Amino acid sequence: MVVIIAGGDEAGRGPLIGPLTLSLVAVRSTSNFRLSRAGVRDSKLLSRKRREKLYSDIMDIALDVKIDKIEPKEINDARENNISLNELEAVHFAKLFDSFDDSMFISKVYLDSPDVVQNKFGIRFSASSSKNTKVIGIDNKFKKGIKYTKVIAEHKADVKYPTVSAASIIAKVTRDRCMDELSERLGIKLGSGYPSDHTTIDAVRNNITNKELLKNVRIHWKTMKDIKQTELRNFNF
Repeated sequence: MVVIIAGGDEAGRGPLIGPLTLSLVAVRSTSNFRLSRAGVRDSKLLSRKRREKLYSDIMDIALDVKIDKIEPKEINDARENNISLNELEAVHFAKLFDSFDDSMFISKVYLDSPDVVQNKFGIRFSASSSKNTKVIGIDNKFKKGIKYTKVIAEHKADVKYPTVSAASIIAKVTRDRCMDELSERLGIKLGSGYPSDHTTIDAVRNNITNKELLKNVRIHWKTMKDIKQTELRNFNF
């Protein structure tokens, strides 16, 4: 019997510019060693060149890979409606999971949990999915005759489980490519999109009235508010 498992992770929770990207990677459980042997690990520990190489390796090893993007507009709208990023992410992961072909039963799905209470993310994911799932450690009651996917939501799952590490790489490469495409389309050097990147901050400061750029900015982030305050003070001066 072929046992299939999946791992999910994201890239881009904190940036000022660009999407939050998510990925779910499904593999045969026996292929875990192939991921490890290829060098799959948490994407933050790898160079971009290495991630790009592993992206191709993962695509070859995986049975299926799902990718999604949460654009800044959706994040901005959610914030205005008091919907947390954790809630938004859980719903999108559930949609990705539901998009797997029903003929491919996934016995376990491992998720890198962003919630302080790690199982809370698994509960949100399970509640948003249309498939039969059970969050391990929360509800272990199984009805006879029904196949359930076990949901394991843990902190640092991208370090513990090769499938989650693989998903983190897919998500990170996808986001990097999105940022490259956006920079080229706008004709602005955007850098990584993170608040710690001076190129990113300068791009926003120097193009504060650029409507196309602002469509890709998380306007409710504190960094954006600080930039606006600085520009306002400079203008009044």
